[in-house]
Amino acid sequence: LYRECWEVRKKTLGEHHQDTLNSINNIAVALDGQGKYAESEALHRQCWELRKKILGEHHQDTLDSINNIACALDDQGKYAESEALYRECWEVRKKTLGEHH
Repeated sequence: LYRECWEVRKKTLGEHHQDTLNSINNIAVALDGQGKYAESEALHRQCWELRKKILGEHHQDTLDSINNIACALDDQGKYAESEALYRECWEVRKKTLGEHH
């Protein structure tokens, strides 16, 4: 159903609409839950690139994408790469939201 929703949103809202991007994210999360970590990572990266371009690097959804990629990497045992992304996300969030948010 997530893929169907994504297709409908692409047709009706456009490929770069925030709701369309959320559909990509939802598919990636579902794939992660199924243990399809590499496929999940690829979709999370696609979503991240689009969110950076459309929403900006410091938008909450863009930061969520970085965190989601880190989770997918962690699930694949790519701990060093995962940690680097977790730290990047944390640093940007501290700068944009404040340390005690």
